[in-house]
Amino acid sequence: MLPYLLSVCIACTALPGWAQRTDSSKSNKPLLVFQTGFEGTSRVIRDVNHALENVNAHYSVDDIIGADTKLTGKNDWLKDMDNNPDAGTFMLEYTGGDSTRRTASIIAEPGNPDNHVLAFILKDSWEASERQVKARIQADIYGIKKGYREFYQSELVFIPATFNALRKYPGKISWLTISEVWNNEWWVANEKYGFRVTLGIGKPTAAKGDLVFILNAEDAGQKEVWNANDHPVKVPIGKWFTMDYYFKEGDVRSGRFYLAITPDGGQKNVVFDVEYIKQFNRVAGFRQMNKHDDQ
Repeated sequence: MLPYLLSVCIACTALPGWAQRTDSSKSNKPLLVFQTGFEGTSRVIRDVNHALENVNAHYSVDDIIGADTKLTGKNDWLKDMDNNPDAGTFMLEYTGGDSTRRTASIIAEPGNPDNHVLAFILKDSWEASERQVKARIQADIYGIKKGYREFYQSELVFIPATFNALRKYPGKISWLTISEVWNNEWWVANEKYGFRVTLGIGKPTAAKGDLVFILNAEDAGQKEVWNANDHPVKVPIGKWFTMDYYFKEGDVRSGRFYLAITPDGGQKNVVFDVEYIKQFNRVAGFRQMNKHDDQ
């Protein structure tokens, strides 16, 4: 069993597509999209509407409703996320399995009942979509209407010590996703410019080794365009750490991905600072965001 806990202040500030204009008084002003610490009335429910739209053996969804009343503004999952024109549709997606094998729930942090967390727990793997044996819990934000040309996001994350079992996995690990951002969705018919940036956890050797952060980008054929894995940074295990992201859509001259982590009680460490993101000519803004526990 590999539980994965995260208490996310999706303190997501963004410059949507409409903000990218010549009026300098508006173009650089960040917009708070949403924030939560999973407190107050926040709770996970069955997402009946999306489940009915996507009934098949490999797909089921939950949702989060309520509001984090410990935060001021942009804290209501329905009003400020699903019904916010600057945000998108949120759901918790499971690719296969059932509630005895994987769960996403808001619980009191073990040992700290005053803090609530969104806990992703995987207990098994199974044959899922594309006939792949895998396990997935995925928090989605789909349909960001105006697209984000750049955005910042901060999360507080805890990965428990049971994850250390993966250090002994008898093979390399290249697909254990933390999050991914889609510029153009390659599953959409006639979309020629599908592109995503994926942040994950990897193990670069088949021998026993450390778990490290990995980052790459893929095009519409799921072919790697670039990666930034030359200087691996170990993933903190068994302690809280903050992840601060910054994305900016662009090419080799203007795009950027930045990630820094700050372990609880420790110093900030820049993990990635990549000065290129997108390498296609079409500029549409990032429109899909996925947060995974995926293996």
